Amino acid sequence: MPEIGMMFDSFLQVPDKSNLNTPAMKKILFPVLLLFFAYSFSQDQRTIFGKVSDGTNPLENVNIEIESNNTATASDKEGKYQISAETGDIVKFSYAGLKTIKIKIEDVTRILNPIMIPDITELDEVVVEASKRRSQKDLEEDYVINKNIIRTAWGLIDADRAPGNIRILTEEEISPVSICVLDLLKSRFPGIVVLGGCDGGGGGSVFIRGANSISNNRPAVFDVDGQIFTDTPVWIDVTNIKRLAILNNAASTVQYGSFGFGGVIVINTIGGNPQSNTIVDRARLKNNFVKGRVLKASEIAKNKPNYLRELEASSSFEEAKEIYLTNKAKYNNSSYFFIDAYNYFYEDLKEAEFADSIIKENYRLFEGNAILLKALAYSYDSQERFKKSHELYKEIFILRPNYSQSFLDVANSYRNIKSNKLAASIYARYDYLIEESFIKADTTVFDKILQREYNNLLALHKNEIMDSKKSKKIYVAEEDFKGTRLVFEWNDSEAEFDLQFVNPGNQYYMWKHSLADNADIIYREKDFGYNTTEYLLDEALPGTWQVNINYSGNKSLTPTFLKATVYYNYGTRAQRKEVKTFKLSLKNVNQELFKVTVGGKMASR
Repeated sequence: MPEIGMMFDSFLQVPDKSNLNTPAMKKILFPVLLLFFAYSFSQDQRTIFGKVSDGTNPLENVNIEIESNNTATASDKEGKYQISAETGDIVKFSYAGLKTIKIKIEDVTRILNPIMIPDITELDEVVVEASKRRSQKDLEEDYVINKNIIRTAWGLIDADRAPGNIRILTEEEISPVSICVLDLLKSRFPGIVVLGGCDGGGGGSVFIRGANSISNNRPAVFDVDGQIFTDTPVWIDVTNIKRLAILNNAASTVQYGSFGFGGVIVINTIGGNPQSNTIVDRARLKNNFVKGRVLKASEIAKNKPNYLRELEASSSFEEAKEIYLTNKAKYNNSSYFFIDAYNYFYEDLKEAEFADSIIKENYRLFEGNAILLKALAYSYDSQERFKKSHELYKEIFILRPNYSQSFLDVANSYRNIKSNKLAASIYARYDYLIEESFIKADTTVFDKILQREYNNLLALHKNEIMDSKKSKKIYVAEEDFKGTRLVFEWNDSEAEFDLQFVNPGNQYYMWKHSLADNADIIYREKDFGYNTTEYLLDEALPGTWQVNINYSGNKSLTPTFLKATVYYNYGTRAQRKEVKTFKLSLKNVNQELFKVTVGGKMASR
């Protein structure tokens, strides 16, 4: 793909966000994007096959269908099936008494071996619903870190869980050049009409459904730190606004009575929220002490492939090379064998030249496959071979330009090779493409992570990104977290696992990434194209934290690669990071990934 590669380089060479709106830049940008998108969706129809089971036994007569065209088949007595599908199709597995599974087909999807579990929603409906309900105390504890929580006159509301669509503007998104609330609201939310201006006399109104709506011609009221105002509070200093939310449906405004008929604009100010800004360690909220066995590195090592054991038992480079060549004949088509061999020769024997030759000679197995390229890139990252991983992230971007993760990976990769100006350019392009509706924005998880990365880059390196005169005009939001930040990324979107964060008091918080527990999370990740999450350590509890994982597989017989990046002193000038990459293949056991001492270095696994 040399021509696409050249266009990609051209696409990256304009670091100034303002250039994106010029006619000249649009002439370059749009054809490049269209070509990238056309390439990413140019996959031919292919056969998806696999085996359906309940985790122990195969399932016969499971209905398997493609939602978009009603193509259907059923599994045989061995649980096996095959069905034709294209990239972007949704394949649905359904069986009486078992929970229906929906999986989005990606560019690399070939094998799907789903495990179906009993559907007990009807039997345990009350229990299930209760487990999802969050108390005001829970919301209060998460208010600092969850920007979708707003404080109203009737209590706290989580926009992610509330009925209807609640639109939120956070302090990072509020331009300090706005004169008043009316000015701030203009053109920021679709469907909102602002009448009047910032004359200081309260002579302005906001209509959430439009001033000429037949069903509603009442202006919105304002809930400012729990106080209701029928007149627009033009006196509020917009730089003192922490969060602004639009409530425009009956379910969210019912408690306001007749005042809420025209909708409600909730404003949380910085000064009006005296509650503690301390981030609560959720692991300490319950009697959840770690019990049971957690496998250590030495125990996990017993499950290594035979070829790795043979390599590690060798006594010299020449002997190891002979063992590699012997096994190469057996595993000639296994990219995972070559990644393992590369890592052994590079990390254990320090034979970089020979290690690189292994990848170079067998690169045919990686080309065109984003999952394999990312697995290799993760290894390069953990070895701080950032120039090599950078080339792979660019290649993945070309394969997946419609994935949000591609933008984050390339931007962070530019930062790794000290090209901060180009990193900022990628972040800016992502924002622009969202504004122009080229890609969708995920405001619940991914965009928060990307904006944190972007803001961190500006906070630490804005003088490198542009000259000092311009850099003074850049608004950089104050970092809402300073401490130890953990970022996790995985190469295969089908991977299912539980991450367990254990604090120094041996209490834990669990994040479940599985279709059985959090199908909506996985659907959202695939819909927007990302595979990442973050965890912010509570430094109020100093000591050594431990991160464990229970891996459930990825619906195929291949391993999953997980990258963990630990940022120390995050958000400060002393910020530094360490990267670890883990090959996950051992299933259904709790195993230790790594330990990290708050204020210290990450202990290796």
